[in-house]
Amino acid sequence: MVSPNPAASTPHEPQSGLLAAPPWQHGQAVALLPHVLRLTAPNPGLMTGPGTNSYLVGETATGWTVIDPGPDDAAHIERLWQAAGGDIRLIVCTHSHADHAPAARPLQALCAQRGGSRPPVLGLPSAPTANATSHFVPDRALADGEPLTLHAAQSKRRHTLQVIHTPGHAANHLCLLLAQDGLLFSGDHILNGSTTVINPPDGNMTAYLGALDALDGACAALGLGYILPAHGHVMDNARGVIAKLKAHRLAREAKVHAAMQARPQGTLDDWVVLAYDDVPSSIWPLAKRSLLAHVERLQSQAGGAP
Repeated sequence: MVSPNPAASTPHEPQSGLLAAPPWQHGQAVALLPHVLRLTAPNPGLMTGPGTNSYLVGETATGWTVIDPGPDDAAHIERLWQAAGGDIRLIVCTHSHADHAPAARPLQALCAQRGGSRPPVLGLPSAPTANATSHFVPDRALADGEPLTLHAAQSKRRHTLQVIHTPGHAANHLCLLLAQDGLLFSGDHILNGSTTVINPPDGNMTAYLGALDALDGACAALGLGYILPAHGHVMDNARGVIAKLKAHRLAREAKVHAAMQARPQGTLDDWVVLAYDDVPSSIWPLAKRSLLAHVERLQSQAGGAP
């Protein structure tokens, strides 16, 4: 559930720092805003782009929340701790895939070892459908719509992130909203430069599209204008990005449907050639995961018929 923002009808002032900051840095945190930092993990690749973006929200007076600590990389974990000045209050994982959550426990332990508090690891537990490498049990499960607030004891300074459950890419995926700045931390639900893989059984295309609608509603209600993805750089015009992404998914689904009709006795190998003829064949093994998600959705809509 998202509570409307009374100021949503007034667009946020352009956050020039968000779009003007360097695309990413592995060696040090980049300040997107004074209270929003981004540190990109050194795990570039086909699935991760330049690497996983870990975000820090907060300031010296309030302490920091770390969003998506990333892979279990000792140097990256150390840099997260340094960027927060050792004062990490919360660690939040958008989901439990191997490039997002494994650093959570080592970062938590490092905070305790260095004499600070032991920040709780928050998120949603992995579902039974998750791959064994994505097993995850947080210290506390977050509720849809729950606020996570850091505040300064001696002042009115505060930073509140709101949780929104967004299954689809993973059953335990969530996004975080920072309404005061018009920001959506999208995890892997919305990426920059590519579409996220929907890999059944933990991935579900109907859930994914429904969560896109929920995010669009949140952007409208809270006046969110910027998307901070887990991979790639900041995107503005959040609702436009979401609309374009949904249209792309539905257009792909139409091609999948046409492929199934053209080859009714076909397999995923047969259908991917037709439905993904606009992408290099080297991508087809990966594309077949999302193809399966589209096939399952289409068959469900047709009552199980092929």
